Formats: sequence, structure tokens, C-alpha cells
Amino acid sequence: MRDGRKVTLSDVAAHVGVSAITVSRALRTPEKVSLKLREEISRAIDLLGYVPDPAARALASSRTDVIGVIIPSVTNSVFADVLRGIYTAVEKTPFDIQLGNTRYSPLKEEKLLKVFLGQKPAGLIVSGIDQSERGRSLLETASCPVVQIMETGENPVDMMIGFSHYEAARAATIHLIEQGYRKLAFMGARMDPRTQRRFQGFRQAAAEAGLFSEERVVTTAEPSSVSLGSQLFCELIEQAPDLDAVFCINDDLALGVMFEAQRRRLSVPDRLGICGFNDLEMMAAAEPPITSVRTFRYEMGKRAVEMLLEAIAVGRGHRGTIVDLGFEVRKRASTARGSCGASD
Repeated sequence: MRDGRKVTLSDVAAHVGVSAITVSRALRTPEKVSLKLREEISRAIDLLGYVPDPAARALASSRTDVIGVIIPSVTNSVFADVLRGIYTAVEKTPFDIQLGNTRYSPLKEEKLLKVFLGQKPAGLIVSGIDQSERGRSLLETASCPVVQIMETGENPVDMMIGFSHYEAARAATIHLIEQGYRKLAFMGARMDPRTQRRFQGFRQAAAEAGLFSEERVVTTAEPSSVSLGSQLFCELIEQAPDLDAVFCINDDLALGVMFEAQRRRLSVPDRLGICGFNDLEMMAAAEPPITSVRTFRYEMGKRAVEMLLEAIAVGRGHRGTIVDLGFEVRKRASTARGSCGASD
């Protein structure tokens, strides 16, 4: 309003010449209002600049039309794919997304959960299964359905969709062994719980074949990058010059290994096999193309929203539901040392 006063629902109603209840009905259940009247109300809203109050709406309906999404990074391409699936799934629904970034901090996640739950969301999507004790308690007592994404586990808060990081890393390591590599190395960064489970999968598969060595393991708490991959590989090959294959916990590190191997004139895959994780677009575009573990991140985000929408529609989640999307080891030239060759 020109006098600085906030435009209210009553202002819109007075402009159209109907009751505030009719305007509210047109906004919340438009199918109950005639098309002509809805168009008049819509024009009045645009003219007056009316913006609905989500807090008041939540008070009236016990929830907002907001789905909260909490992830550890907004710059990581892995989560970009998840978000793309999430936004695709909500595009033609009445719901909006509210995004929170924990920056891999359990305390930040707790704070975001308190803020989001205080705003009465229609549902929550949270990344991972490693919430703090307080964070898990907040999720367990939430008055909305919850979907944990990016991983599967034995004890979901409500619903869960993802895959086993342990089994995926184990399968990738078995692939390296089947290709004839025997001096297997591991490179990891940040080393959050998901990364640690990937290490355990690598370790188990290598140990079962009698091929595990602590000397061929290099990790850091630093966040991943291509340059860090090159740096870690320099450290790795200095302490274990006889290594013949590297399993990297993500594709950034794998690409860094590839660049450093090329600088050192190490033939890939004959002298050195390289395997990444996540199968980002650059893995197939590299030369030689790099083997990686493909995870279905877009589908994960999309189906997580679909699970929430179904739960919202019936008024509750399917507590205990676990959807395992699996994974796929995409075999490419960077590990084609043996007879199996590359798949693409």
C-alpha cells in the first residue's frame, strides 16, 4: 500500500467485493471458486501486491506448503543432481522448496532442523543417516514425514532412499582385482561417515583377496578437489611406488590422479588403473575415460519428493520404508588392463 501498510487478505476481498473467506478459498482450494471469480481475485492480488503470510497459513492449517531440504553442500555437483530431481518433482505441485546447507557440520544440521521444524513444513528431506543424537531426536519427533536420502541403513527415522556406499566401494575394488591389479591403493578426502564406509568397502574387498596394505592408503580431512587429487597421488606414490591401481572416493580426486599420472608419463591403464566414484559427466569425457561408480542421484531426489507427496496425501509416512536404488560400476578404459575391456 502507498501508505506503507501491508496489504491484507481483507484488502483484496474489499477490492473485488467479496468476503475474505472467499479470497482465502480461492487461494487454498481454487476448484471451489468459479474461474471468473478466481481471475478477478488474481488481478486484484497482482494490482495490490498482496503476499500471503506463510506463518498465518501454517497456524490455520497446521503446516505450510513448504518441503524442507537439508544437504551438506550446494557447490558439490553430486548434490546439484539431487536438487535437480527434487525441483523437477515439485514443479507442478503446490509445494515450494526451502533449502538448508549444513556444510558437513552436525551442529549446523541441528540448528537448521530446529528452524525448519519451527516453520511447520509439509515434509523434510535430509541427507545421510549420520545425524547427531539431538538431530535424530528432532527428526523422530517431527510432525511431518521425513525422507533420508543418499544412503541406506538399518534404522530409518521414517523413510529412506539411497544406496550402500560400502557395497559400492567393495564392488569397485573387486572390479580392479578382476582386471589384474594387485597393488591396490585408496585415496580419500574429507572422510565424513559416508567416505569412511567407502573405505571400509575397499578395505574388505582388498583384504579378502590378500591385497590390502596400510602403506597404500592416503586420506585427508580437506575437502575434495582435482588439485588435491594430484597432491595426494604424489604423496601416495612416494610412500608406495609399486602401487598399480587407485580407488578414489570421488571423481574430483580421480581426475587429479589422471593428470598427475600423465605428468609422470605413467601409462593408464597398463601401469596404473584409476577408479572414481559418482560417475560425473567428466569421467566419460576424460582421455582415457575413467571408470567410476554410477549413483542415481537425480532419481533419488525425484523419488524422495514423490515419497513425501504420497505420505502428505495420506497424512503419514510409511515408517521403516527403505528404497535401495543400487549403483553401477561403469567400466572404462582407465581400468581396462585385463580381458574384460571397457563398457563405454
